[in-house]
Amino acid sequence: MDKKSPANNDPDRMTKTGVKKHLAFQIAFFAGAILINFLLPRAAAALHIPLYLDNVGTLLAAILGGYLPGIAIGYLNNIINMQGNPGNAYYVVLSTMIAASGTFLARKGWFDKIWKAILTIPVFAFIGGALGSLLTYFLYGYGLGEGISAPFARRLLENGQMSVFWAQMTSDIVIDLIDKGITVILVFIIIKLIPDKYKPYFWLTGWRQAPLSENALRDARKSITRSFSLRGKIVTIISAIMFCVAVVTTAISYIIYSNFAMNQYTHSCTSAALLTANQIDPDKVDEYLELGRSGPDYAGIEKNLESIRKGNPDIEYIYVYKFVPEGVKVIFDLDTPEVEGQEPGTLIELEEYLEPYRDALLRGEVIEPILDDTKYGRLLTVFEPVYDASGECVCYTAADIQVEEIRLSALNFMTKVFSLFMGFYIFILALCIWLVDYQLIYPIVAMTLSARKFAYDSDEALEISVDRLQHLDIQTGDEIENLYESLSKTIAETVGYLEDVEAKGEEISHMQNGLIYVLADLVEGRDKNTGDHVRKTAAYVRLIMNKMREKGLYPDILTDEYMADVINSAPLHDVGKIMVSDTILNKPGRLTDEEFAIMKSHTTAGNKIIASAMSLVSDSGYLKEAKNLATYHHERWDGTGYPSGKAGEEIPLSARIMAVADVFDALVSKRSYKEPFPFEKAMSIIIEGAGTQFDPQIAALFAEAGEEARMISEAHESMLGMGIRNFTEES
Repeated sequence: MDKKSPANNDPDRMTKTGVKKHLAFQIAFFAGAILINFLLPRAAAALHIPLYLDNVGTLLAAILGGYLPGIAIGYLNNIINMQGNPGNAYYVVLSTMIAASGTFLARKGWFDKIWKAILTIPVFAFIGGALGSLLTYFLYGYGLGEGISAPFARRLLENGQMSVFWAQMTSDIVIDLIDKGITVILVFIIIKLIPDKYKPYFWLTGWRQAPLSENALRDARKSITRSFSLRGKIVTIISAIMFCVAVVTTAISYIIYSNFAMNQYTHSCTSAALLTANQIDPDKVDEYLELGRSGPDYAGIEKNLESIRKGNPDIEYIYVYKFVPEGVKVIFDLDTPEVEGQEPGTLIELEEYLEPYRDALLRGEVIEPILDDTKYGRLLTVFEPVYDASGECVCYTAADIQVEEIRLSALNFMTKVFSLFMGFYIFILALCIWLVDYQLIYPIVAMTLSARKFAYDSDEALEISVDRLQHLDIQTGDEIENLYESLSKTIAETVGYLEDVEAKGEEISHMQNGLIYVLADLVEGRDKNTGDHVRKTAAYVRLIMNKMREKGLYPDILTDEYMADVINSAPLHDVGKIMVSDTILNKPGRLTDEEFAIMKSHTTAGNKIIASAMSLVSDSGYLKEAKNLATYHHERWDGTGYPSGKAGEEIPLSARIMAVADVFDALVSKRSYKEPFPFEKAMSIIIEGAGTQFDPQIAALFAEAGEEARMISEAHESMLGMGIRNFTEES
């Protein structure tokens, strides 16, 4: 029933008036559920319907309200009903188990469809019928009294094929199947009659923050931790504490109860023995022995002794013995259903368990109550001496209680304690989990999810992330709230710091690019032939890489970072010319072979200059591509270029791109030693060089983008005269 406990439409997050109305609504609902539990069983009894119907309100509260309301109402149901029958309190564990099972099954969707709801009936019948029957057996035994299931159990016994235990167990399960079947159907009908828009108001929540969405709640329940979740630890600690309390309390209670029971039984035996002694005339003991049942008073005394035993059902045996050196002479010995009493005057052998007391008994001394094994079982025996007028002990009266009765009584007591404690434990556990979830787990989960989703990739993402965290609005009033406020403050300060860092980074980047162009201008200023060469080649490089990305070429290489590095470092491709003399650099005519060799050295010189710069910084960044451009932009696709004679894709991609841009700009630009080639002629030379001088793919893409290349060329030529030097930065 995750969808029945919506957080994103949570009624707790209202105005104060709305919250009060919602609280009043829930109190009315839970009171109604208790009233249903109170009235339905009494109505069934008044109409002589052999059903319990005492869990309808409990299941309603559990399904619509959650674990805590369902378990609380199940617990209160038994406490209220114990006013009429105190024994109902001992079944509180079953009511709380039914409530917990109802919430669990509902959250899994078992009450969404009638056929699925019907499948839950055996679960509730097992708890109420099978477990309830066992609990009854341990509490009271099976006596086939006047309970709802008793008539059916008697009919099962009449067939003679079942023991009392199984007849009662079968009867309880069958009756409970019918009872829980009607209960589930009633609950399902009531739930379906309630409009869906009102169902969220039944669910008991305790948000101390902005409610979590269903997805967030699902993540919270399924959160994976390295070892053991905080929720699991808390539940384990609570369970361990409750278990220890249960063991200690039960042990102490058992000891106290056992001692009390033993004292009570000893008192009962003593009272019975004293009452028996009061019936015996010490002066007629010999007459009782001699005449037996034919004596004038014997039958009346025996009848009185029987009344004494009936007056105390715990007493098993009552008898009167005279201890003599030869053994024991029976004076009175009442019959029981299991054991026939000895005839008066019979001499019997002293039982083994009495041997340690032989001398004391012969002397007529008072002895302490005896707890020992006899041929009639383990008995608690109290002997009371009967003295004549001279103070001589003439006989002993005795009363026995089966110790098994004490054990069964203790077991019965332990069962009651266990049932009461387990019901209380389930209630306390539900309450603790509810408080822990809303006061601790959900606030922590909300902060965790917000931190995990924190994004730094854009200003908008940062703003959304900060806003998400601040709107958690955690108000637990404890260390969790302090942690939330500290986290919010830290994140806000961190974001401010990041914005400052980003601004400084942009400023440094602009300064860096400016320095690159200053350096390029210094080199270019020495070469009177190059004009606006470095800026135009950078523009052509940008154009080529954009076209390559559009075509999907080299997707793993052409990242945003790579393209920015190549474009920013393009002006440094001829930085090595600073090492070439002005005479050679500005010679108007054709260079000699020796001069050309010196001119070619600008590639290796550029390599050394940039390598030296790279050694001075920890993060070389764009300088890596600057080095590739400066070193290899005169290599040829067929391997006949310089300085290394690399061929094909051995040449770095950035250098292959620069080769096209560099040659094209040289062709269309005016030099002191030549006039500019027409645009079409220059483009045809690029196309002709595809596969020999240039990378064929790059050359073809550049030719396709001819009109855009023409616009770049013409724009730079027109702007050169105005001294505007930042075109490529804005384009």
